[in-house]
Amino acid sequence: MSSRLASRPRCLRCNLSLHLCLCDAIPQVRTRTRILLLQHVMEIAKKSNTGRVAALALTNSKLIIHGSPSGDFDLELLSEPGTWLLYPDGPKAPPDAPPPRQLVVLDASWSQARRMTQRVPELRTLPRLALPAPEPGLLRLRETSHPSGMSTLDAVARAVAALEGPDVAEPLEQLAALRVQRIAACGTLF
Repeated sequence: MSSRLASRPRCLRCNLSLHLCLCDAIPQVRTRTRILLLQHVMEIAKKSNTGRVAALALTNSKLIIHGSPSGDFDLELLSEPGTWLLYPDGPKAPPDAPPPRQLVVLDASWSQARRMTQRVPELRTLPRLALPAPEPGLLRLRETSHPSGMSTLDAVARAVAALEGPDVAEPLEQLAALRVQRIAACGTLF
């Protein structure tokens, strides 16, 4: 990568290069379900960080950093009644269970997310919401290493659609597609 591209200033809010900034297009999406984004510390500086964008769009969300040297997050948040984990493997919620009041979303690579669930015992006990693999045609910037792989923003949009309906999720889906379109139109990743 040229030093000119590497040194492009980034938006302090959405973390994309200023010429790709999404801030003017970030909707305010209201959900009944609180979305708790548990972000791996290595994701913070990534320009591809869609967890941050999801948190900006969701009025009922909280972004928490996992693995920060400044200390651990408050584990009490994970033990609130009605908390589920968005994750493809593990104990599924019973079919007759009421919908979650809070959904924990791991914003990390697959290997980081797996380690997070191993290192945070509270995550292992939560009922799981598993999304079906993305259908062909989902706009992506790169191929994933997992068949259910998608960006955090795409995963949040699909979870919101499953829990609260497609109309609530539509602005998130449009934002995810716009992000991919803007980046692809520039011919460079970020």
